[in-house]
This record gives sequence, structure tokens and C-alpha cells, in this order.
Amino acid sequence: MSKQYITLKDIAKALNLSASTVSRAMKDNPAISADTRKLVQDFARKHRYKPNTLAMQLRTQRNTTIGVIVPKLVHYFFSTVLAGIQEEAENSNYNILICQSGEDYNKEVKSVETLLDARVSGILVSQSKTTFKYDHFQDAIDNNVDLVFFDRICTGINTDKVVVDDYDGAFGAVDYMASTGCKRIAFLGSDANMPISNNRRMGYEDALRKNKLPIDKSIIKECDTRTIVQTMVPDMLKTEQIPDAFFCINDEVAAYCLKVVSDAGLRVPEDISICGFTNGYLTEVTDPTLTSVDQHGFEIGAQAARLLIDRIEGRETREGVVSRLIKTELVIRNSTR
Repeated sequence: MSKQYITLKDIAKALNLSASTVSRAMKDNPAISADTRKLVQDFARKHRYKPNTLAMQLRTQRNTTIGVIVPKLVHYFFSTVLAGIQEEAENSNYNILICQSGEDYNKEVKSVETLLDARVSGILVSQSKTTFKYDHFQDAIDNNVDLVFFDRICTGINTDKVVVDDYDGAFGAVDYMASTGCKRIAFLGSDANMPISNNRRMGYEDALRKNKLPIDKSIIKECDTRTIVQTMVPDMLKTEQIPDAFFCINDEVAAYCLKVVSDAGLRVPEDISICGFTNGYLTEVTDPTLTSVDQHGFEIGAQAARLLIDRIEGRETREGVVSRLIKTELVIRNSTR
């Protein structure tokens, strides 16, 4: 059975008082006698009364709710981003509504519609990798709803964004592996149409150039899920010239890559070095522990929420796109030489 919350009208009816008297008593209005205020407040506590936040916002014409759309809630990176968003929102007395697109364009469109119907005052979004049209984001802007992208940005919409320095993170990781003697470094990336994947690939390629290593397209793969890793990496290990390092688009791919390499009888890092990107909890539980690029997800979330709230409340007045860049950090563990 669903839980039923009592309303101010329910309290008024139970105590034989007017709804306005109950409302004022709940607000500790001195116009209501101390005995009546105590009676109402004790009754409300006993029956676990909770105010209807959305209804109050509609009455006051000030909506303090912001929407958040993420591709996957289970990803460590997005969970840390959400923690940053929530802390910053709570510090500014904002509530958040979270939607998950599931990497599905149609679900993302419905998520935007749901948040607009809820009359949120702003939306934070990291777009799905299947998004190919941007009308739904433009609808939000056309409805005077502030919009800020984080991590996975939409290049088709001119709006504020908070992004990771993906290029520099990739460059630093690959440059480091090259400095340890790796000469055939593979890249397990994602859809090249996504700016994060494209930027990481450019960082990867420039690091190879710096170290005078060849850019071999045969070891640059679109491989961003564990299922693809489990089919693609074994084939890469059967070639005449196998990679001596893998730079991976995220920690999950890196962890499964490590398992496939170990199952093939190869040693990590003596035979093959492996580096991930995120620096989540997986890095500490793999054997060996995983070298990874720290994206600072909490900071991304906090900065994105702060930028959105500043737009909503008029503190950020710059015209055009405001872009904030979060620097990465290479965390070296035992999966690299």
C-alpha cells in the first residue's frame, strides 16, 4: 500500500480548525495562540506531516527545483557528479529531480519533457551517446529554463558547460606509458562523434607523436563496454604484433581489459600496461590495482550546479557561453610499469 501523507486540510478537519489557522500555526505566527500552535505542531509531528514543496513553489512563483539528466546512474563517475550537484544544491536551498536516459535518445527527450512539466528552473545534463538531434534541449531554452551541460556536452546548442580536460588527461596518461618503455599503445575509445572520446583520442595521438611512436589505426578501436572488450581484446591479442599497452576510455573497460589480458596468460604490467579513465572504486579492487586518470567528478557536479544556480538567480550575467574546464590528474598504480 502506498504511503499517504496528511495535508493541512486534514489537520484542520481533525482539529476542527480552519485551514488558514493551521497554516499560520505551522509557521509559528504569533497571531495564533501558543496553545493552538502547540496543538497543531504536535499533531503534525505525530502524523508525520510533510509540506508539499512543489505546491508551495507554485504559489510563491519561485521554483527551487533543478533537473538533472545523466546517462547511467550506476556509473561511478556520474554518482560522484551527482554527489557534487546535490551538495551544492542543498547549500543554496535547491531540490533536485534526477532522470536517467539510459544512453537512449528517446528517453532523454522524455526526461526533458518531464522536467519541463515539473516546472524546474534549470536543467543540468550529460547527453546520451545516441543523441543525434537537439530540439528537446532547444525547447528548454525556448521555455526560459536555464541549461548547463557537463562532461558530455552538446555541440549543437550554445549554452553553458562544465567539461573535463579530456585531451590533457589522455595526453598525460599515454605520455607516461611511453616514458616507461611502451611502444605499441592501443586506444579503446568510444563513439568518435562524442567530444569526450574525440578529445581523448587527440590527446592519445599527440602523445604518440611527441614520443615518435607510430599511430596505428588497427589498434584504435571503438570499445566502450565490457561486452565489446570481451570479444575485441582477445582478437587483438592473437595478432602478430600485440599491443604492449592499452589506454582505455573508462575504468570499467580497463578492468575487463585487464581480466582478458590476464586470462590469456599475459602479465600486467610486465607484458602489457593498462590505464583507465575516471579513477573510481574499481581501481583499488583489480589485481593489480589500476592506473587511471582522475576526472574529479564531485568538482564537476559542484561547479555545474553552481553555474546553473548563478544563472537562475542572476549572479552570472555574462552573455554567450560560459565554459569551465576541470583539470585531470594521473593516479599511478600497479597496472603500469
